[in-house]
Amino acid sequence: MSVQPISAQAMWMKKLGYLIFLLPPLLLPLSEWLWNQYGAADLFAFTAVVVVFGVIPLLDHLLGQDAVNPDESEVESLSGEWYYRLLTLACVPLYGSVLVYGYLIFQGDQFSLIGQLGWLLSMGTVGGIIAINVAHELIHKEPALEQNAGGLLLAMVCYGGFKVEHVRGHHVQVSTPNDASSSRYGQNLYSFLPHAWLHNFLNAWKLEAKKLKVKKQSVWSVHNELIWWYGISLVLAITFAVLGGVEGLMFFLGQSFFAFTLLEIINYVEHYGLHRRKLESGRYERPNIRHSWNSNYLLTNLFLFQLQRHSDHHAFPRRRYQVLRHHEESPQLPSGYAGMVVLALLPPLWFRVMNPRVEAYYQGEEHQLQS
Repeated sequence: MSVQPISAQAMWMKKLGYLIFLLPPLLLPLSEWLWNQYGAADLFAFTAVVVVFGVIPLLDHLLGQDAVNPDESEVESLSGEWYYRLLTLACVPLYGSVLVYGYLIFQGDQFSLIGQLGWLLSMGTVGGIIAINVAHELIHKEPALEQNAGGLLLAMVCYGGFKVEHVRGHHVQVSTPNDASSSRYGQNLYSFLPHAWLHNFLNAWKLEAKKLKVKKQSVWSVHNELIWWYGISLVLAITFAVLGGVEGLMFFLGQSFFAFTLLEIINYVEHYGLHRRKLESGRYERPNIRHSWNSNYLLTNLFLFQLQRHSDHHAFPRRRYQVLRHHEESPQLPSGYAGMVVLALLPPLWFRVMNPRVEAYYQGEEHQLQS
């Protein structure tokens, strides 16, 4: 896609379009309204899951690609607009409210076990979008306000280690065999997930301990930020357990599990089969726009604060979401992330769709597929 200066009208429309981040939380009270109107609470508990992973992929293809692609000359002015920061920061009280509302519904008597599972999946879907996805944007920024907001969002879904591991681990080792968050060619999702979960936790502690050692500070001290983020998660877990017993604890841990699992599924999608080339020096080439899958579907671009322009994100990790760019020369996904998550859950179909794309990308360099 050639880069054209952004028209004022297109920029204004996209600016308003980011307000679609309010849709996922609103799907939860929509579910409640539906079962109050029509019964079948167990069925309507899955509403958010069906909309995000069923309706959104279809709308993605109907609405098509995102044509707004900022030029370098526009990056600085757009980056300084506070409107965009306020949207992401607003997700902290928003997701806190979602947790309270979600719990109040969960501890009612309208669900069987199937309905409870559906509600937790819906909560996890909303958490993956509003908590973890937004936290990902915030933890890459320098201001302490955004850093702490990102950490708090991650604490609400028990994944505080992501704040450390993602920035200091994944972005350093991305698309190399050393990165558990970069899926390999031929690796299915279900072999990827357990290693990714464990690595996120263990490597975060390893990286934080290394940082504190350099500063001559104890890993078991207030200087270890992981103690704070996991401590907040523990306080929340205890609070829900006190309020609702085993059921309350199950709610908090269940929504957390599905939220951070959605994150790791997206990690699987973002780097599948792509490798940074090893140089004669033994080091890997610098990350660039060819080391992540890119997707430029308008609806999910707005929905996810442009996380799908992931190629540009890895080339320029501190860029704010509103100025991330689409690059045609990056490897392109055949759908938005919502559709790709569904595809990843079905390994035979995933391999049929994605393996030819990886192989075509490395045509003439087939040895890269074994890296």
